[in-house]
Amino acid sequence: MKRSVITGTGSYIPTKIKSNNDFTASDFYTEQKEKIDTPTDVIVEKFKAITGIEERRYAEASMTTSDMAALAAKEAIAMSGVDPETIDQIIFAHNFGDVLSNTIQTDAIPALASRVKQLLGIKNPACIAYDILFGCPGWVQGLIQADAFFKAGIASKALVIGAETLSRVIDPHDRDSMIFSDGAGCCILEYKETGENGAGIIGASVQSHCNDETYYINMGCSNLPESDKDVRYIKMKGRKVYEYAVKLVPPAMKECLDKTGIDISELKKVFIHQANEKMDEAMINKLYKLYDAKAPENIMPMSIQWLGNSSVATVPTLLDLVLRGKQEGHEIHEGDVVLFASVGAGMNINAVAYRV
Repeated sequence: MKRSVITGTGSYIPTKIKSNNDFTASDFYTEQKEKIDTPTDVIVEKFKAITGIEERRYAEASMTTSDMAALAAKEAIAMSGVDPETIDQIIFAHNFGDVLSNTIQTDAIPALASRVKQLLGIKNPACIAYDILFGCPGWVQGLIQADAFFKAGIASKALVIGAETLSRVIDPHDRDSMIFSDGAGCCILEYKETGENGAGIIGASVQSHCNDETYYINMGCSNLPESDKDVRYIKMKGRKVYEYAVKLVPPAMKECLDKTGIDISELKKVFIHQANEKMDEAMINKLYKLYDAKAPENIMPMSIQWLGNSSVATVPTLLDLVLRGKQEGHEIHEGDVVLFASVGAGMNINAVAYRV
């Protein structure tokens, strides 16, 4: 039996640290462009209590999304030991392209995957490079997409990347700007003979809800009253996203795990999109409640406290940290079953069950 196996991971964590204290001098406004009179230090402290975020990382001024991705890719390629010229597909999940420092304009032509292919020096024209836009679940969707191509006989080796520089598309006058960060994570996925109970992707589920939910995360003008209405930033209806995620992500995760026939008690780790600490905890607790079980301690590695929400980069970065022994208190072993899950703009949800 052949399965899609992760043979290498890599990540790039920017060196510029932005702490919560750095926001205490900010002026925040509501969606109605009314100044928030609550003292900023109180706003920041409440933000930390809800999200768990204490600091986040921003890309250096000279670094682009594709630059970070290429650095992460080199780590994944080195771990896997593959010859880059044998990679069939480069799948790059992002949402805003390469946004240059001190600008707000997105740049996705050429595709970021093409830029990474060039930065890696891959000459093989049969290595197909393309981007996918799927909100925060983009990297997990890249795994699902590569797995489908493998099963169809179209490819057998893929570099799947998730990277973003959200710090360059945030409205500094919006409290939600404190959530977002930058980073890159990736993996090498190979279609390999593993045996019936061998490593690899063993199940997946995907959902898109595009009715009332479609614009829960969107682009909009600044909350600042006198702002330029032609300049747009990432915007989020936080309460709506929270309610949506807690209600719909756990059943999707359950659907994914149920497809494998594996009991919830055998699940060792859940690598979930680092969006909001309280939200992630609520989703995990509800998942286990669906099985009339209690979530085990230490089931969910978390990096949001110091890395913030880097969108498509959160799950692959977290996986890389655990595999490299850099996430204290968390490790996975051969034969362990883990879940990758994410939720984001679209609104989209997905999950992948994976045996290490």
